[in-house]
Amino acid sequence: MSNTRPSKTAKPKAKAPTKPKGKPRAQPVAELDLGAAAAHAARILVPTAPPAKASVKTMSGLNAAALVLKEAGEPLNVQALIVRILERGLWKTEGRTPAATIYAAMIREIKAKGSSSRFQKIDRGRFAAAG
Repeated sequence: MSNTRPSKTAKPKAKAPTKPKGKPRAQPVAELDLGAAAAHAARILVPTAPPAKASVKTMSGLNAAALVLKEAGEPLNVQALIVRILERGLWKTEGRTPAATIYAAMIREIKAKGSSSRFQKIDRGRFAAAG
């Protein structure tokens, strides 16, 4: 059986260099060019024009759903509702499940607002405009 202890004649490992104690020495300050600093600040602080907005303003998904259901005049399932909303360009989304998003939002509004909600749940996955 071999001994795993280091031998007494082995050299100790070198220690890592330590940081000097006390405060670090002050570095000389380079002379500032105030003209260049002011020009740089002016470039940063000058307000820029807001980015150009699309000519058609989209509405929220919930508002779009209320509008489409009101115009339809009949109950729609959520998939058909989403198709109509996206075809008309009323709402833009990059989500993978827009139907689930709108469904959940309509259910939340019905629970929160009760009889004053814009939506009425007719059947599983089918909604109509309330009132």
